[in-house]
Amino acid sequence: MSLATLNSRARDGVRAPLVNVEVHLSNGLPSLSIVGLPEMAVRESKDRVRGALLNSQFDFPARRITINLAPADLPKEGGRFDLPIALGVLAASGQLPGEALDRYEFIGELALSGELRPVKGVLPVALAAKAAGRTLLVPAGNGAEAALVEGVEVIPAEHLLQVCAHLGGTARIEPASPPAVAEEAGAPDLADVRGQQHARRALEVAAAGGHNLLMIGPPGTGKSMLAERLAGILPPMTEQEALETAAVLSVSNQGFDVSQWRRRPFRAPHHTASGVALVGGGGNPRPGEISLAHNGALFLDEVPEFDRKVLEVLREPLESGSITISRAANQAEFPARFQLVAAMNPCPCGYLGDEQGRCRCTPDQIHRYRGRISGPLLDRIDMHVEVARLSPAELRGAPPAGVESSAEVRRRVTAARALQLQRAGCPNARLSGRDLERHCALSVEGERLLEQAVARLGLSVRAYHRILRVARTIADLEGCDAVGIPHLSEAIGYRRLDRSRGV
Repeated sequence: MSLATLNSRARDGVRAPLVNVEVHLSNGLPSLSIVGLPEMAVRESKDRVRGALLNSQFDFPARRITINLAPADLPKEGGRFDLPIALGVLAASGQLPGEALDRYEFIGELALSGELRPVKGVLPVALAAKAAGRTLLVPAGNGAEAALVEGVEVIPAEHLLQVCAHLGGTARIEPASPPAVAEEAGAPDLADVRGQQHARRALEVAAAGGHNLLMIGPPGTGKSMLAERLAGILPPMTEQEALETAAVLSVSNQGFDVSQWRRRPFRAPHHTASGVALVGGGGNPRPGEISLAHNGALFLDEVPEFDRKVLEVLREPLESGSITISRAANQAEFPARFQLVAAMNPCPCGYLGDEQGRCRCTPDQIHRYRGRISGPLLDRIDMHVEVARLSPAELRGAPPAGVESSAEVRRRVTAARALQLQRAGCPNARLSGRDLERHCALSVEGERLLEQAVARLGLSVRAYHRILRVARTIADLEGCDAVGIPHLSEAIGYRRLDRSRGV
């Protein structure tokens, strides 16, 4: 009797737990069985493996073959175990030396010809292989993605014969090299925005501190245009942030462009999106829009048009930065540390407060329209900004001189974010507890001003703390060590609602 054991990885959210592929050959009628909680695609691998071995001129053992995917209680899905199963059959039957298999981890789907096809979720596998100190052998189509992880040797192969030649020492495969990062060219520039100085300033503050932002204004005032330019002024991602975001994209159905892996994501789902599309789900849970926007921005245009139940699922991830999806068979957790940017009209027709009197909405219609967004969700949005209609003079002619580009604003944002990370290790939007008290301390006059604003505007304790965080960010943009009255006054202005217009 012969036994071979190889290392592979399953997919569990953005984790890649270890799976031991055990192949046992024994006497008896020829058969092949797979145990260890495999789903249908895994059970079908026996036919792919048999065809790949025969078409690669190997012998398929005419014996009783038992394949165990351990641990048995971990669900296994997809064709990622084809390669380790085929190599296990070869090693157990003596057609492949098994001495060097322990230092490798294998993942890949086999074609009937023996070619290796790429699989999803390779980046988390590479991170886990690095932690385990093993070499990772993957299909050539996954080589560039796996090579994004520094400190792990990645061997890309195109065919089963190439893998066997490498393991046998007859033809070594060169390790994969990290791909080149594409230049950030052609991104929307903030210099294209006419006027809207107040909204531009709010966008800069939100980017510097990682704050959530709500823009309210009539149609055509540039709300979507401003939101699309947020990603261009956010500070560059650290390597850890880039790997976290890339890992989510790797396990998703969206496709992963390795040349874009250091760009902050910007997601803008349509208002018809369901709760599952927004937070993720499915029988085998996949990440939703909030996880695909991890370390980036999530833009909800016409936010009152979203189903209220869909919007309510945002409340927990806005606070915790993650989402847990529970199903009967398994549970998956995905990161969801995103920056929310929302836009809405002041009323159903969009022209409330218009100087020409075009609004014909009744008070009851306006109340129902605003009521589509719950108070608890609004309370979690740090900044509420009115985007007013531009005058004809602002729309005509060339842009005025002195309009800053995204690159200029990004330099200030990056410098302010660097101060925050040096001081507290996180953006100001995530300050809490003693860090919030220590870094956002106010003078006596500042405390009195904030107490008056809370009483006059009827703000909650959560809103009180969010004002402090925004004021700290404004001070950081100006390079001030302490939060002063001007910083606090501007932060309060971003929470003040224009009651005469009802926004």
